[in-house]
Amino acid sequence: MSDTKALWYVGGGRAELRDQPTPRAAAGEVVIRATWSALSRGTERLVIGGRVPASEHDRMRCPHQEGAFPFPVKYGYALAGEVVGGDPSRLGQRVFALHPHQSVCAVASASAHPIPDGVPSRRATLAANAETALNVIWDARVGPGDRMLIVGGGVLGLLIARIAAQIPGTLVTVCDTDAGRAAIAERMGARFALPATAPTDQDIVVHTSATTAGLETALAHAGVEARVVEASWHGDAKIGVSLGGAFHARRLQLISSQVGSVPADRRIRWTNARRIAAALELLADNVFDHLITGEIAFADAAIKVPAVLADRAPGLATVLKY
Repeated sequence: MSDTKALWYVGGGRAELRDQPTPRAAAGEVVIRATWSALSRGTERLVIGGRVPASEHDRMRCPHQEGAFPFPVKYGYALAGEVVGGDPSRLGQRVFALHPHQSVCAVASASAHPIPDGVPSRRATLAANAETALNVIWDARVGPGDRMLIVGGGVLGLLIARIAAQIPGTLVTVCDTDAGRAAIAERMGARFALPATAPTDQDIVVHTSATTAGLETALAHAGVEARVVEASWHGDAKIGVSLGGAFHARRLQLISSQVGSVPADRRIRWTNARRIAAALELLADNVFDHLITGEIAFADAAIKVPAVLADRAPGLATVLKY
């Protein structure tokens, strides 16, 4: 029996810890012993539910994925750990990797991103979300003095709020149906509103709730010629949105944001490696610890992770401790 274990999604709402071959570093690789990894509630909820559309099976493959959609599949992309093999100059280094949940793994040395000294490894597991948030900020083109509404107070929405709120003069409001998110939104430097009281005539609106109602709210609260950024991924769900009424008269811009590639206006200068390094630097802010609301021992992951990924499960980010 191997000492290396990985989390696999094996059927609707079911997971297993499976033995993996003991990783060894090939030329140009390092071996990482995991200390923490984070669950992506949005994407992994769709994966464990078998809700990745057939048309997206290839595009939705994560680095180092094994198996195939719908099941069984080893999936995840937010692992932090310590280099224990491979390049001698990197031994002992704390790193972040886009790798599924696994106790020990081998990746290309260039894919093991150094974690800055001011960022604890537990918090570094938010780097994939922070990278997505950075992409959204670029796609939204938010600038000083803008009024910005974020519909959806989950991890991604709150990360976007924190980054945007630090742009001088920007007034950021987080809108969510859960009034309990008010305190965390305020910690991120944003105001909070329920949908019924959300501000209108916004310069920029970002939608992260992955619901039809949330996208309708986003469109309804955008100002004339405002930019509405759809940052949710709905999987195989069909979303009905009203594009009648004043949608055209108000000349709204509805655009998608997806972390798979750097926005075109930055792509010539920004590599994915530069973007993830920037995301890790952003996490030097201690306030982001408040986004991690749950912790599971890796040995218990097969039993406890399905409940965390269930629809309407409470909390924000959940991390696995190895």
